[in-house]
Amino acid sequence: MIPPQEASARRREIEDKLKQEEETLSFIRDSLEKSDQLTKNMVSILSSFESRLMKLENSIIPVHKQTENLQRLQENVEKTLSCLDHVISYYHVASDTEKIIREGPTGRLEEYLGSMAKIQKAVEYFQDNSPDSPELNKVKLLFERGKESLESEFRSLMTRHSKVVSPVLILDLISGDDDLEAQEDVALEHLPESVLQDVIRISRWLVEYGRNQDFMNVYYQIRSSQLDRSIKGLKEHFHKSSSSSGVPYSPAIPNKRKDTPTKKPVKRPGRDDMLDVETDAYIHCVSAFVKLAQSEYQLLADIIPEHHQKKTFDSLIQDALDGLMLEGENIVSAARKAVVRHDFSTVLTVFPILRHLKQTKPEFDQVLQGTAASTKNKLPGLITSMETIGAKALEDFADNIKNDPDKEYNMPKDGTVHELTSNAILFLQQLLDFQETAGAMLASQETSSSATSYSSEFSKRLLSTYICKVLGNLQLNLLSKSKVYEDPALSAIFLHNNYNYILKSLEKSELIQLVAVTQKTAERSYREHIEQQVQTYQRSWLKVTDYIAEKNLPVFQPGVKLRDKERQIIKERFKGFNDGLEELCKIQKAWAIPDMEQRDRIRQAQKTIVKETYGAFLQKFGSVPFTKNPEKYIKYGVEQVGDMIDRLFDTSA
Repeated sequence: MIPPQEASARRREIEDKLKQEEETLSFIRDSLEKSDQLTKNMVSILSSFESRLMKLENSIIPVHKQTENLQRLQENVEKTLSCLDHVISYYHVASDTEKIIREGPTGRLEEYLGSMAKIQKAVEYFQDNSPDSPELNKVKLLFERGKESLESEFRSLMTRHSKVVSPVLILDLISGDDDLEAQEDVALEHLPESVLQDVIRISRWLVEYGRNQDFMNVYYQIRSSQLDRSIKGLKEHFHKSSSSSGVPYSPAIPNKRKDTPTKKPVKRPGRDDMLDVETDAYIHCVSAFVKLAQSEYQLLADIIPEHHQKKTFDSLIQDALDGLMLEGENIVSAARKAVVRHDFSTVLTVFPILRHLKQTKPEFDQVLQGTAASTKNKLPGLITSMETIGAKALEDFADNIKNDPDKEYNMPKDGTVHELTSNAILFLQQLLDFQETAGAMLASQETSSSATSYSSEFSKRLLSTYICKVLGNLQLNLLSKSKVYEDPALSAIFLHNNYNYILKSLEKSELIQLVAVTQKTAERSYREHIEQQVQTYQRSWLKVTDYIAEKNLPVFQPGVKLRDKERQIIKERFKGFNDGLEELCKIQKAWAIPDMEQRDRIRQAQKTIVKETYGAFLQKFGSVPFTKNPEKYIKYGVEQVGDMIDRLFDTSA
């Protein structure tokens, strides 16, 4: 049970809290009443504000709409005025630009093209908006006049600034390929840079706006003329240089060989030198064409639209290319005529040219890439013509060597080397500079399947076979010619000289290696032929030595007086020897053996035989009393006989 004191205290506490709660509740009621009043006041204000806003909106919206309409009207007016200004400007284009167009684009291309752009826009406007307007005709005429002026300016710039390339510059351009250390390209400035830029701008305008391709014809005609004249100028340079200071150095033609035989046929005055100049000039002109054509294409690529470049380039190079091809065909024609008259030295001009054409063909093909088939086929056609005539010349030369007639008046009286031999060897040696070319000529005429894909080894064997054929024909002809001589000894000296000349010539050059490709024993065979002719010659002395040979001498007893018959025989032997010796020395002194080594060898061998035979005879009968006048029969001592033989084959002795 709670004590009374605690219960009283608890009640008071509860009463106090209740009193506080009542006070709080009263405060809340008062606040709510004030809030309601405020809310009523706010609603009243908002309602009044809304009413005022509605009145304002009803007043402003009509004003705003009127303002928008006014702005739109202003914009339309401004646009209309702008359009009117723009349209009116087209009507002034003709008068504004006429003076500029009349004066032309020279020196003011940028301004001129700007005027042409205005005229073109005017033309387009009137065509679209007023096709019947007289103004359209005005601007059209002005446009056409301006276009013609631009075409004329294009022609003028190309004509005035396109220059022929000097021969010296062309030679530098060509030799640049041969000098491996100097790889800097020789620059060709066909047009000054400022002119080039003007030409390019006019070209592009004519293509894009002028709808005109005539300027391309103008371009190729002008550049074609310069290209053709540049190449012809180079050719004239060679002719002038050769007539004043000798033939210019030619990198295309190797130096003449120094290992040719000492005896050569005499050149016809001026003829061969002129051929060398013509050949050299043509070879350089071919190289010049390739280099200049490459340069022309680079220039053309900047000026002519891409899809017209190949056709324009094809037209541009035709004159120069046709000139080269015509000259090449003239060389072929001259070679053909030379073959007919057996002038094979002239035919040799084809060989360096053909070699150069074949070496240059890859560059040619690259330059002509994209041109017409007829253009591309010109060089291969010329090469085929040259290979055909070259092969024909080789064939006819071999036949000519075989069939050269044995004319007595044409035979060397001293038995020296025949002109046919020296010419044949010289011709073969000259082929050494053109082994691949000559081999290819022969291969091109083969009917076998390998002819179209022959190897260098195949053509080398063909050339070896050909050289052996020529040498075989020459040997047969020399044998036939040797029979013209009535004296077998002179015939032997003749064959000896010719065989020896052939062998030495083969050994001094690479011909012996070429011959050995198909005939391994050729060198030994020639030595055997030479020795055989020496032996034949030595038999000519038998009629001298037979008089005093021991087998033909009488046998007698020493100390026994000779009978008349025996004395007569000894006299006849001495006389026969003396007469034979004098006769042979007189005759053979006029004969020739050009090779000193061979000459000394033959004289020494003959001297040894005769001196030994005569010495033995003289020892046996020199002191025998076979005559009262021994000086009449014993005319020569052994050494005198040797001296006489030493003077054989020496017309100056």
